[in-house]
Amino acid sequence: MRAGDSFTAAERTALDEAIRKAEQLCRAEISVFVGRAEGEPRAFATQLHNSLVAPSRSILIMVDPSARALEVVTGGGVRRHLTDAEVELATLEMQSHFAEGDLCGGLRRGIAMLADHARPANTLHAG
Repeated sequence: MRAGDSFTAAERTALDEAIRKAEQLCRAEISVFVGRAEGEPRAFATQLHNSLVAPSRSILIMVDPSARALEVVTGGGVRRHLTDAEVELATLEMQSHFAEGDLCGGLRRGIAMLADHARPANTLHAG
């Protein structure tokens, strides 16, 4: 997570905990970037996502507060469980919090929603 001066130490700790719990739930890697997007936000977020260790198993949330930009990029493996509609719902939830000035709370809620939707379904194996 790259947050610059956007978060207090307590908020960083809360975000780290939210990411850790989310990764355990959905078994995907979750990354958050908060800062200035270089160029067009979607292209920048995609570039960041592609530079991750395991992009196919990753979810990247990119927020540029100054440009009021929010992008979520998911890898191919994650998209088997996480639909575009579910990403849109999480994005709307985050934007709602951001509009109230709650960047940390919005990210925490969005991370939790994405992880909940991205977790693989439990299957029963009949023998």
